[in-house]
Amino acid sequence: MSHATTSISGRDPETGQPHAITIVDGRISGIAPGGADDGHWLSLGLFDLQLNGFAGHDLNGGTDPQTVRDLALAVHGSGVSRFAPTLITASRAALIDALNAIAQARDSDPLVKHAIPFVHVEGPHIAPENGPRGAHPAEHVRPPDLDEFDAWQAACGNLIGLVTLSPHWPETADYVRGLRARGVHVALGHTNATTDQISAAVEAGATLSTHLGNGIAAQLPRHPNPIWTQLAEDRLWASFIADGHHLPPETFKAMLRAKGLERSMLVSDAVALAGCPPAIHDMPVGGRVELKANGRLEVVGTPFLAGAAASLVFGITTARRMAGLTLAEALRLATINPRTPFQLPTLTVGAPADLLRFRLGEDGSVIPETVYVAGQPFSAKH
Repeated sequence: MSHATTSISGRDPETGQPHAITIVDGRISGIAPGGADDGHWLSLGLFDLQLNGFAGHDLNGGTDPQTVRDLALAVHGSGVSRFAPTLITASRAALIDALNAIAQARDSDPLVKHAIPFVHVEGPHIAPENGPRGAHPAEHVRPPDLDEFDAWQAACGNLIGLVTLSPHWPETADYVRGLRARGVHVALGHTNATTDQISAAVEAGATLSTHLGNGIAAQLPRHPNPIWTQLAEDRLWASFIADGHHLPPETFKAMLRAKGLERSMLVSDAVALAGCPPAIHDMPVGGRVELKANGRLEVVGTPFLAGAAASLVFGITTARRMAGLTLAEALRLATINPRTPFQLPTLTVGAPADLLRFRLGEDGSVIPETVYVAGQPFSAKH
């Protein structure tokens, strides 16, 4: 029986020295120092925990299996090996249709199945008020319901691995305990909840803050408020959108310091317009939105953002600039850290060969060259 063997080399971001990774049948069979040094770097592949769409492919506008497959290819081209397709607040029927389409796409292609380890449902149990609700449709916001969750899971073969909710609902504690009993993680986000409500959700088993500092009222009491409470809660990991629009540099830097690099991660929160030219669009998420030349995406006529329009790689580069991070620190926030709470394999012998080979621009930007998905190479598009 023949085994497909490949060896890839590049600089290790942790040491700056070349290392070589041997791949046999899509898995890492060896990691050793040395190898050719052509100026490229080689790291664990990126994992995006929050991706609503990309390059015109939309998960939230009536998706189908082909859209999901096309989205996976576009995401690999942007530098990402694995991702969690993210469905936002919608009707019960729309969520079930989208979950079914994702399950069908995974079943049709082993690489898509590997690229999508689980689904992230963001909503519909969020704050109904303008501001914390963000661009989620108000008419579909509703309380947590375990029967509805079980119907979602039935539609996709138990693919949901993460649900983001606001902990202000009276049903929160029972719902969080129910999801944890089903092996599903719970994140807090799009909320105006009190300190006690946040603490109760964490006691029940919530483990993450979704895009902390966003999905929140434009004006808050100076203290207490949901940001301070979540920053101080050591049992919560936090994801951040480091696109330069969702958080100002000093805010991002201070939040990262407060939460700690070991409990922080970067997400893109990219929507379908990410990677598209500036224009005004009518979209399923946010309605009439404008993608500006500087990459800011906002609901027309409001100051509210309608998701992000930048890739996770762009977020790594921007995070380095905003918070003075080393290359290794910034990469960790988008590779190891998002995988850790979900027990996904990292860069170890026996793990799937999910890798990113890249070079650094003169300004320190990360420029992907080749993305490996279970050992399968994809050329990155610039």
